[in-house]
Amino acid sequence: MGRCAPANVFEALGDPVRRAILQLVAGGERSAGALVEEIRGRTPISQPAVSQHLKVLRDAGLVRVRSEANRRYYTLDPEGFADAREWLAELVDPLGRFAQPLDALATEVARGKRERRGKTAGTEAGRTDKSA
Repeated sequence: MGRCAPANVFEALGDPVRRAILQLVAGGERSAGALVEEIRGRTPISQPAVSQHLKVLRDAGLVRVRSEANRRYYTLDPEGFADAREWLAELVDPLGRFAQPLDALATEVARGKRERRGKTAGTEAGRTDKSA
């Protein structure tokens, strides 16, 4: 657990306007203008204030921006959420006991099946010898 909390991610998520922006871009890429209109429909806020919120989200790694001509388009950035998810997982399971991939579980299940088959085959072989 030597990793620091991604504080800027949680600070960014702490604001209701930024959470609303994230919900909007979670539905797909949105232009800055469309985001401003949708957010202003929910709360009285200026265009520069929405731009500042978008900058905070960008700096926190929660959204990506691409430019096309004179427009900017925003989408979620899964990497920022992955860092926060990993940090939270470490809080829940600091020793990583439950963090093994599912393929490790599949390996153990297969091993158990092989062992049971081996025991069953040995038992059946013993029965065959006794009946002969």
